[in-house]
Amino acid sequence: MPKNKVHKGLLKRVRISKSGKVRHRSAYHKHLSSHKSGKRLRQLRKDRFAANPDAKRFEKLLYRRLRGRTQPKAAMRVSPSPAARKEARMAAAKAAKADK
Repeated sequence: MPKNKVHKGLLKRVRISKSGKVRHRSAYHKHLSSHKSGKRLRQLRKDRFAANPDAKRFEKLLYRRLRGRTQPKAAMRVSPSPAARKEARMAAAKAAKADK
């Protein structure tokens, strides 16, 4: 049975993060920018995440699971803050000194 082919046009227009979110360029930014405000142009410069309905459509075109912007975040390991790590190192050093 042949493999499914991904939609090359879509692949060229989006970037898929490791967590499965889809980033894409904002529309209305390429030309006719003289009547748009500076704030609007700055916001359009940023890449956007695809919304759920779009991500669902993209899944069918790319033959893989994706996450939209409003879906729950992937479970990530929570690392301690730098201050907490420093405090833990100092406590370990005090304990090592006390053992000697």
